[in-house]
Amino acid sequence: MVGIVDYGFYVPKHRIKVKDIATQWEKCADKVELSLRITEKAVASTDEDILTMAYEAASSFLTANDALKKKIGAVFVGSETFPYAVKPTSTSLAEWLMLSHDYLAYDTQFACKAATGALLSAIGMVKSGDISHALVCASDKANARPKDTLEYSASSGANAWLLGREHVIAEVINWHSYSSDTPDFWRRAKAEYPSHAGRFTGVPAYFLHLGEAVKRLLEKSGTKPSDYKHVVFHMPNGSFPLKAAKQLGFTKEQMNAGYVVPLLGNSYSASALMGLVSVLEVALPEDKILFASYGSGAGSDAIQLHITEEIDKKRKKFKQSISQKEYIDYSTYTKFMNMK
Repeated sequence: MVGIVDYGFYVPKHRIKVKDIATQWEKCADKVELSLRITEKAVASTDEDILTMAYEAASSFLTANDALKKKIGAVFVGSETFPYAVKPTSTSLAEWLMLSHDYLAYDTQFACKAATGALLSAIGMVKSGDISHALVCASDKANARPKDTLEYSASSGANAWLLGREHVIAEVINWHSYSSDTPDFWRRAKAEYPSHAGRFTGVPAYFLHLGEAVKRLLEKSGTKPSDYKHVVFHMPNGSFPLKAAKQLGFTKEQMNAGYVVPLLGNSYSASALMGLVSVLEVALPEDKILFASYGSGAGSDAIQLHITEEIDKKRKKFKQSISQKEYIDYSTYTKFMNMK
């Protein structure tokens, strides 16, 4: 049995309401909220970046376990807002966590699925027996050009995942990836903000890749939509995952537990995995979970998970944590995000 042994998360306490961003640009707040299905988003402060957030997420379950830290043979960090163009964040994270130096480390990028590719690589390494445990973190302080549509959704957050073979809470049963060269969203080297191709991000990008990854996983695993208790799709906004679920034969009830984007926004590489964090708070032993990430450029990783009895030992208070928040105005938001 190989899969998730433990996990942690970090969501900044600061929030900005979508209506306040819309008002800043003299847009109809009700129309924006209705279109995106997002009411507010999490915002990292001036003294926070992907490293500090990844540390908060990982240290929440690793700090007091020195024996477990010695078993970690790989540390991967997935993001699209790394603080350095040349210098790994993964080694800094490992140092902060006081891990032994006998580990493989690297950073990964693939837009919003930067961490799920690393997650699958880690699963393969653990399954092969080359290492006993791996730590994978997804963390982003997502930014967007002022007045761009992305500004309403781009948010901040991090989660951390410990993979292993013992005391597994969510076993990885099967997975499938679907990828192509579809440049729907990008950020050039040294560019301050990302760019996107507007409507091109929908049908030929998000819906095609996520849909094909999910359909091919269902075929590979011999399962159907009704076999799953919970379903989590990447959440670039509130509309896309619901539309994709309907197209693929899943219900709103299956999506409910992981549908966190209306209150948190899109934390890029951490977004879909934050939905999985929310699901693990309520999932029961024997539940089957279907998870699918999406990253522009473009690709989707679909993963089939099976919840074990170990889940009751690792419950996290996700909903309680994200309810502790503090609202900021647009001026403070621009300061926190170092926007010009």
